[in-house]
Amino acid sequence: MSDQNKESKKGQNTQGLSELLKVRRDKLEDLQTSGKDPFVITKYEGAIHSTVIKDNYAEYEDKEVIIAGRLMSKRVMGKASFCHIADKEGRIQSYVQRDVLGEDEYKAFKKFDIGDIVGIKGVVFTTQAGEVSVKAHEITLLAKSLQILPEKFHGLTDTDMRYRQRYVDLIMNPEVKDTFVKRSKIISCIRQFLDSQGFIEVETPMLVSNAGGAAARPFVTHSNALDEDFKLRISLELYLKRLIVGGLERVYEIGRVFRNEGVDTRHNPEFTLMELYQAYTDYYGMMDLTERMYRHVAQEVLGTTTIVYNGVTMDLGKPFERITMVDAVKKYSGVDFNTINTLEEARKVADEHHVEYEDRHKKGDILNLFFEEYVEEHLIQPTFVMDHPIEISPLTKKKPDNPDYVERFEFFMNGWEMANAYSELNDPIDQRERFKAQEEMFAAGDEEANHTDEDFLNALEIGMPPTGGIGYGIDRMCMLLTDSQAIRDVLLFPTMKSIDK
Repeated sequence: MSDQNKESKKGQNTQGLSELLKVRRDKLEDLQTSGKDPFVITKYEGAIHSTVIKDNYAEYEDKEVIIAGRLMSKRVMGKASFCHIADKEGRIQSYVQRDVLGEDEYKAFKKFDIGDIVGIKGVVFTTQAGEVSVKAHEITLLAKSLQILPEKFHGLTDTDMRYRQRYVDLIMNPEVKDTFVKRSKIISCIRQFLDSQGFIEVETPMLVSNAGGAAARPFVTHSNALDEDFKLRISLELYLKRLIVGGLERVYEIGRVFRNEGVDTRHNPEFTLMELYQAYTDYYGMMDLTERMYRHVAQEVLGTTTIVYNGVTMDLGKPFERITMVDAVKKYSGVDFNTINTLEEARKVADEHHVEYEDRHKKGDILNLFFEEYVEEHLIQPTFVMDHPIEISPLTKKKPDNPDYVERFEFFMNGWEMANAYSELNDPIDQRERFKAQEEMFAAGDEEANHTDEDFLNALEIGMPPTGGIGYGIDRMCMLLTDSQAIRDVLLFPTMKSIDK
């Protein structure tokens, strides 16, 4: 390429960039021109993480090591310099001397920018200030950073940018990286616990013809190959139950589900759900499993069964409280739905307590509205709220002694719903009637109502054993165990509105 063409290309690449960014690109071009293009390097092996060296200093003192990571600070002092390298586990200092590195290499090092990826070979020692460091005798530029890292990214008032550029957030804020490392451990512990209980992990479709198993609006898409509309799943339930029918007996899935609903501190349109199903047990079995699993995960990840979230202490070590929805509403609102027999009576008491309802709502729906209005915020300690009205539980077994209610519980902590569980409905005739009622609700304007799933009904007709099932909000669990204030803080890449919208 001619010098004129080079200059033309260089001008195009840097046009509109700030002067500081232009300097970085100029440095890269100089390196490439001199045959030292860092981007041609394909690997850099043998690096030891910073914490390994620091935690085992006696083993590494005066030994040669290799470290690699991002250049986070640089202090040039004539013939010697200090810099800090950040890797996956932390930071470590390096002492760089011109007389050790050599004139040309030291000169090249001084041109390195904060954010560059470097590899250093050197000897471990402790400075006079007592800091474990690596005295460099060889430094390799492994990748050139062409952008400028913020000085205090955590302090930006535009917090959306932290979510949009999570890679920068992770670089600048060790506590953010710790949160996601802990999230990974939480999910790993869940898997270990369930595997030890005889469950097997499975995968079911994300693209479905009928998005059932929950009350939510689905996203709709189209398959060009099949020329058919599909929905993104809102739940894992109906396919996992098919596997129970198939004889797998204990199954679970951890995966993304998608609900076309609002965004707030506890809701994201795409989130992680875990559902599990166990043959030959009921919702009491799911309560026992939940208690044991939550205690196990907290102990393994936090080293304690006591959680502190936003200054509030929650104790997983004690038996979780169990209360019926009717008793919970009576406790916190004073209204006893055991004495309310008709829809008219339910509407009357709702009007008296300023609980808003719709014409389509039945007695059980109004009970649930009372629960949401009066009860949820009080459920701070681990609590199972049991025996929901049948109107809001289309996939759940009726209570034999009271068919207006079902064998269902929701698990609450910190005023949040953390899990939802049933004694699963396995009567195909009853299930068809429930689907019919859901179709009527949809026709009446409830866009979150379920639709009839004929293949699922066929599976139930094949025969499903008595089964307990539960769905867990993994993101909310991670929020509690990492003391994160918003769901976006535990999602690496939360759903965001486009900047140009």
